[in-house]
Amino acid sequence: MLGLMIVCSCNVLSDHDVRSAVCSGGGNARTTGEVYACLGGTAQCGRCVRTIRKIMNEALVPGTLETPLRAL
Repeated sequence: MLGLMIVCSCNVLSDHDVRSAVCSGGGNARTTGEVYACLGGTAQCGRCVRTIRKIMNEALVPGTLETPLRAL
């Protein structure tokens, strides 16, 4: 089993949490703000936004979004 990577220490969110908020089986978040909301947190220091956005882009199949992913 692979370990989880904490990507947001303020909200204690892992890469797995972010993927579950984005992927069709777990959620439909399309912005970093929606990821925080889906997981019961809020943007605090902001250091994780780029990493969350990168994980979101990797988790989504290209061409499934009508608009590009936005930060908050």
